[in-house]
Order: sequence, then C-alpha cells, then structure tokens
Amino acid sequence: MDRPQLMAIVMAILVLLLVLMYTGWRARKRRQGDVAAPLTAPAEIGSALGTFDGKYVATTASGKPLERIAVHGLGFRSAASLTVTDSGVLVQRPGADDVWIPRADVLDRRTATWTIDRVVEHDGLELLEWNLGGKTVDSYFRLTDPLAFEKVFEQLLPKQAAA
Repeated sequence: MDRPQLMAIVMAILVLLLVLMYTGWRARKRRQGDVAAPLTAPAEIGSALGTFDGKYVATTASGKPLERIAVHGLGFRSAASLTVTDSGVLVQRPGADDVWIPRADVLDRRTATWTIDRVVEHDGLELLEWNLGGKTVDSYFRLTDPLAFEKVFEQLLPKQAAA
C-alpha cells in the first residue's frame, strides 16, 4: 500500500469515530428527554450572600458521577459564576442560559475528587446536589475560593437542615 491509500484509510477511520461520537451524544440526549429544563432566574433573586468564580464541570444523575446530563445546555464544561443568595443559587455561564436553583430545591453541598472526565486533588470539586424537576442531580464546580463558598453556602443550607 502506498502513502495516499494509508492516509485515506486513517481519514475514513477518523470520520467514522466522529460519526459514532455524534450518534452517541444524540442518543444520550434522546434518553434524557424526560429531564426538565432548569429554571431561569426570577426578576428578584434575593440578597446576595456571595459570588464565586470558577469552572462548571458537569451535571450528573445524583450518585452516578459518570452519567452526564447532556440536555438543556448542561452537558458542556465552561467558566462559571455562582451567586449564592438567601433564596437560592444562580449559575451563570458564558454562552449558556443562566440556571436558577431555588433554595427549596437545594438538597446538599459537599466535596468530590472526580466526575466524568475531571480528576482533581482530594475534595477539589464542589458538588451541589439539587432537585431538577423531580429528578435529583449533582452539579460539579471547580471554584477559585472553595472555602469561602462553603462558609457562605452554610447560610443557605445549614448543616442541621441538610442532615
């Protein structure tokens, strides 16, 4: 076989892999068609307790850190800003709709070391467990100041209320 034929075979394999990845992503979105869209922020979000910058890593089914939620723009990593208020949490990501998590839907906040395609130092991810239209999900964030976030978040969801 000469070089052009080998290049054609390699290119065909690469195209096939891309088609399979696209098909798999579409199938995942189809399977998750019953997942509700996140709420948009209300006109009045309450008094801000703190704003924290970092990275949005993923949202997964609760307790299943390898089962990424792919619908409603939750499937892609990006920069993020979390604003914790007395009535909920506002997640803002460039190029995506804002996500509003009302205080009543926030179930827990804890730390994690890994999810899907991200592994960090021990307890380097902030995990926010919340109710998304009747389905419990975990959203993972890599924040620049996690200790301040944890301290402020306790005002939103005191430990005794979470237990």
